[in-house]
Amino acid sequence: MVVVNELSDDEVDRVFRALADTTRRDILRRTIAAEQSVSALAAAYRMSFAAVQKHVSVLEAAHLVVKRAQGRERLVRADPTTIVRVRRLLDRYEDMWRARVDRLDALLAEPTRSDHRGA
Repeated sequence: MVVVNELSDDEVDRVFRALADTTRRDILRRTIAAEQSVSALAAAYRMSFAAVQKHVSVLEAAHLVVKRAQGRERLVRADPTTIVRVRRLLDRYEDMWRARVDRLDALLAEPTRSDHRGA
């Protein structure tokens, strides 16, 4: 299966590293729902503003979020383009594993030699 705009191995590594952390997954979820200021995100967690900024930077490096300036605030929103590309990657993995399970099911359903001998 060929998919246009495949992620490079480095991009895949950055995405999965970014998503490996609970806080970053939650930040992504929040920014999918609505654009958020870094300050508003920081208020939602029991950690320092700087720690939340670092989490946002990891998501930004993975291209999962985009940060923009609006006056003195930094607003963060999810990047739907990358999310779609990641979903396509996961769909390919799912297709691959489903095909393997289907082949295994077919092998298990084949009669064996002992089935033909009669017991």
